[in-house]
Amino acid sequence: GVCGCCGALRPRYKRLVDNIFPEDPEDGLVKTNMEKLTFYALSAPEKLDRIGAYLSERLIRDVSRHRYGYVCIAMEALDQLLMACHCQSINLFVESFLKMVAKLLESEKPNLQILGTNSFVKFANIEEDTPSYHRSYDFFVSRFSEMCHSSHDDLDIRTKIRMSGIKGLQGVVRKTVNDELQANIWDPQHMDKIVPSLLFNLQQVEEAESRSPSPLQATEKEKESPTELAERCLRELLGRAAYGNIKNAIKPVLIHLDNHSLWEPKIFATCCFRIIMYSIQVGTLTVAPAGDARPHRGSVRVLASSSLDRGMLGGRPRQALPCSLGAMEMRFSIDYALTGSYDCVAGVSTKIIKEHEERMFQEAVIKTIGSFASTLPTYQQSEVMVFIMNKVPLPSSQQSIEAGKAGENRNRLTQIMLLKSLLQVSVGFQCSNMLTALPSAFLDRLLSAALMEDAEIRLFVLEILISFIDRHGNRQKFSTINTISDISVLKLKVDKCSRQDTVFMKKHGQQLYRHIYLICKEESNVQAHYEALYSMLMLISIELANEEVVVDLIRLVLAVQEIAQINEDNLTAYNRCALFALGAAYLNLISQLTTVPTFCQHIHEVIQMRQKEAPYLLPEDVFVERPRLSKSLDRLGPEVFFWQSKISEVLGGSGYNSDRLSTPYIPQLTDEDRLSKRKSIGETISLQVEVESRNSPEREQVPSEEITYETLKKAIVDSVAVEEQERERRRQVVEKFQKAPFEEIAAHCGARATLLQSKLNQIFEITIRPPPSPSGTITAAYGQPQNHSIPVYEMKFPDLCVY
Repeated sequence: GVCGCCGALRPRYKRLVDNIFPEDPEDGLVKTNMEKLTFYALSAPEKLDRIGAYLSERLIRDVSRHRYGYVCIAMEALDQLLMACHCQSINLFVESFLKMVAKLLESEKPNLQILGTNSFVKFANIEEDTPSYHRSYDFFVSRFSEMCHSSHDDLDIRTKIRMSGIKGLQGVVRKTVNDELQANIWDPQHMDKIVPSLLFNLQQVEEAESRSPSPLQATEKEKESPTELAERCLRELLGRAAYGNIKNAIKPVLIHLDNHSLWEPKIFATCCFRIIMYSIQVGTLTVAPAGDARPHRGSVRVLASSSLDRGMLGGRPRQALPCSLGAMEMRFSIDYALTGSYDCVAGVSTKIIKEHEERMFQEAVIKTIGSFASTLPTYQQSEVMVFIMNKVPLPSSQQSIEAGKAGENRNRLTQIMLLKSLLQVSVGFQCSNMLTALPSAFLDRLLSAALMEDAEIRLFVLEILISFIDRHGNRQKFSTINTISDISVLKLKVDKCSRQDTVFMKKHGQQLYRHIYLICKEESNVQAHYEALYSMLMLISIELANEEVVVDLIRLVLAVQEIAQINEDNLTAYNRCALFALGAAYLNLISQLTTVPTFCQHIHEVIQMRQKEAPYLLPEDVFVERPRLSKSLDRLGPEVFFWQSKISEVLGGSGYNSDRLSTPYIPQLTDEDRLSKRKSIGETISLQVEVESRNSPEREQVPSEEITYETLKKAIVDSVAVEEQERERRRQVVEKFQKAPFEEIAAHCGARATLLQSKLNQIFEITIRPPPSPSGTITAAYGQPQNHSIPVYEMKFPDLCVY
C-alpha cells in the first residue's frame, strides 16, 4: 500500500494503464501509450485480468465523480483490448468488462447508457476462443428491454435510448444463441422480455401497412428508426430459432397481440405474422392466447391474410402449415358453438348474428389451412393431410368416440370441419403416384368415414377421393350426369395407366369398389351424392383403368343396377331411379371409351328403349329440379335393363375376360363394414351363415345352433373375457419374474424341471419295455412264448409329451 503512493514503485500494468489517460480528457486516449499497454497485455496474458480489474476500478471512480471524459477513454481502451486479445485468460477480463458495462447501463445519464450499449455490441461480435461456464446475461436482457420502453421527455433522446436497447438485445442474442454453454436465451424468462420489447417498438399502426416486408427495401430514414431496427432484430431472432425453440419465440407474440387487443384491426397483427413467416419455416404452433373468441378469430384471419400474400414469398414455398393451431382453433370453435354462450347481451337476433360470425370463423380456419398447404411441397402436403385425417374421430378401436347426444354433436362437427379442411388441402394437391398420394393407413381411415350414416360426411369423402384421383382436370366435365351420344365433345385428357397406378388398383381396387357399392345403398343420398359417384367412377376409368379395372367397374355398375332392381334395402323410388340413371350414364360413356362397336350398340339400344318406355330411368329425367319418377318400378320389362350375359358376350368377343365379366360382383364384407351399423350388412352376414349351415355335410349329425343377436353378443363378450384372463395371467407371470426373489424363481423352475424329468422317464420306460398285452402271451410259430407289444399309435402318452 505504501508503494502504491509512489509512482515509480507501482506495478507496471498500473503505470501503463495510468499513462493512457491524458491530463485533459478532451485530448482523448493517448494512442502511443495504448499501443504499449496492448503489447504488454499480449506479451503477458496472465496480467490481463488485473488490467481489466484496475480499469474497472478507475471507471467506477470516474463515474461517481462525474468525470465522464475519462469514462469514455476507459471504455475505448477496454474495446481495443478486447479486439486485440484472444487468450485463454480473457474470461476474467470479460467479467471486469461486463461489470463496467453494467455500471454504465445503471447510470441515469443517456449518454453513458448509449456508451455502455455500444461497447457491449462490439463485445457481442467477438468470437471467444474459450467458452464461459458461469457468465450470466440476465441483467443485460432486463436492462436492454427496459431501455426499449424508454419514456424520456425529449423525443430525440428517447429514440436514441430505445435504439440502444434494441441493439443491446440484438447483441445478447448474437452472443448466446449459438453457444450451448452460455445462458439459454430461448428460455421463456428471456423471450417474454425480448419479444414484447421488439413488438413495442414495431407497433406503429400508421406505418405498418405501408412499410415494406423486406428490410432491404426500406429508406435510409426508416433504417434509423426504432421501428425498422426492431423489425430487423426480430427477423434475426426468428431466423436463428431452431425447431425446438420456435414455440418460446412465437408464444410472446400471440400473448402480446392478445393483451393489447391488436387482432382488430388486423394491420399490425398481419405485419407481425408476415415477419414470422418470412423469417422462419413455421412447423406446428401449439400455443393460443386464452380469452374470449375474438382473439382466436383475429388470429385466424391474420394467418389467412398473411398466407395469401404471395408477393411476400417471392414464389418460394417457405411456409409450413400450422396445423396444430388450426386443429386447436377448430376444437375451440366447436366447444364455443355447442355451449351457445356467445358474448351477447341482447336478444335472439344478436345471438343469430353471433352464430353466423362463428360459422364465418370456421370457414376462415379452413381457408387458412388450405392457403398454407398450397405453398408447401408435395411431401409436406401429404404429411399435413395425414395429420388432419388422424384427428378425425372414427368409430374404430383406435379412435374414441364420445357418447351421448352432446358427444354425437361434437363428433359430427369435428368430423365435418376436419374433412372440409382435408378437402381444401386435397384440391391443390398434385401427385402422379397414387401409392404416394393415398398410403394405406390414410386411405383406410378416409374410407371408414365413407361408411358413416351422415350424408354430408359421405359426400366430403367422395369429393376428397375425386380430388386425389383427378390429376388432369377432368372433374368439371362430369359435374352433370347425362347420356351424351359423342364423348369427344368432352375433350377428355386421357393418359395410359402407369405401372404405379396398376399396382395401386391391385392393392386397393376392391376396397374402393366395396365402398362405392355400399354408398349406393344409402337411402339418404341426394343428387350431389350420385353426381360425386358418377364422377368417381368416370375418373377411375380415365385415370387408373386397365382392362381388368374396366371389367370390374362394369360388374360393379351392374351390381348397383341389381340393387335398384331387387330393392332388398327398401329404397325410395327416387333412390332406385337414380341408381338406374347412374348406371345408364356410366355405361354410356365407358362403352365409348372401350370403342367396342357391339358393346356400344347394346348400351345404345337399352337407352333408346328407356327413352320410349321408361324415361324416369335416365339421368335427364331424374337429376333435375323436379324429377319425374314412377312407382311401378317392379313391373319393368327386361328390355330396359343392361344384361350381364349380353355384355359378357360382346366384350368377350373383343378380347376381354368373359369369365370374369359373367361373374356377378359381390362385395367383400369386412369388420370395417360392421362398424357402419347398416341393417343390410347384418342381414347379409346372417344369410351367409344360414346358407353355410344348410350346405354343411355335418348338418344331419350335429344340430345347428340358432344364431341370434344375443348369441353373437355372448360370443364376443366371452372371447373378450378369455382374452382379458390370458392377458392378466401373462402380466402376473412377468411381474413374478421381475419382482420375486431369485431363490423363489430358482425353486419354482427346479420343481418344474423335476416334474418334466419324471414324465420323460415314464415315457422312456413305456417305449423300451412296453406293458404286456391284455390278452396275456401268445405262442410264436416255433412254439416259444412271445410278449405282444402295443402299437405306438395305441399308447397313452402323458399330456406334457403331446406335441
